[in-house]
Parts: sequence; C-alpha cells; structure tokens
Amino acid sequence: MKPEVGNKTILVVDDEPEVRKLVGAMLSRDSYKVLISDSGETAAKTFEKHGSPIDLLLADVVSPGVSGPMLADQLTQLQPGLRVLFMSGFDHSQVVQKYVLEKGYSLLVKPFTMEQLREKVRSVLNGPEQTELLKG
Repeated sequence: MKPEVGNKTILVVDDEPEVRKLVGAMLSRDSYKVLISDSGETAAKTFEKHGSPIDLLLADVVSPGVSGPMLADQLTQLQPGLRVLFMSGFDHSQVVQKYVLEKGYSLLVKPFTMEQLREKVRSVLNGPEQTELLKG
C-alpha cells in the first residue's frame, strides 16, 4: 500500500544534520514537500513564513533550546489540527512518557528504517487529529 503523497507538507526538526538530511531525503522520495529545520526556534520561523498549513510536524523530542514537545504546543496553538510525530532514541525515558505518550502523540524510535518512517508518517497523517485524541 502506497503512502498518501503529493500534496502533504512535513516540517522536519532535528539538531543532528545527518538525521535531517536522511529523513528529508526519505520523505522527499515519497513526494512529500519537506521543510527542514535544525532547531525549534528556526522551525517556528519556518512555520510562520510558510504561508500555507503544514500537515505534519516531525520533531526530535530532545533538542537544545525549544524541545520537540514545546514546539508542538506552540505550533498547535497557531494551527489547531496540526498532526505531530516525534522521533527519539530514548523511547522509555520520563520525558518521552510525560510529554509524548501521555499526551497521545505518536513516537518513532531511532534508529528506524525507511519503511518504518513511511508507515508511521502515513498512520499519523491518516489518523485522528491531536485535538480529537485529547478529547478521548
């Protein structure tokens, strides 16, 4: 089954250049429009300058400055219904539990394969909006 492609925009945020480059290339291969940021601060600026809705925020949980969860809170205030997927190498940490899983966000554990990324992105894009998850 092919992922939903073509007209979806994904904002990728990770402080590691290799991860940004690899994830951006993987998503571009599936014809997503990919915006890349190296921090929460630059991601917020990219989000505001973009001019049209962003379909998915794909962000590392732990990053210097504005963390992934803090960025998600900020951007979902600006665009309710923004879908969020977090990446982390620490799937059982207290930060991941409290700020990702308990809030109903999806998590992609690093390292991951192209197929795992494709499946998780498709699942989040086709799943319920975050506001629906919070309502229960």
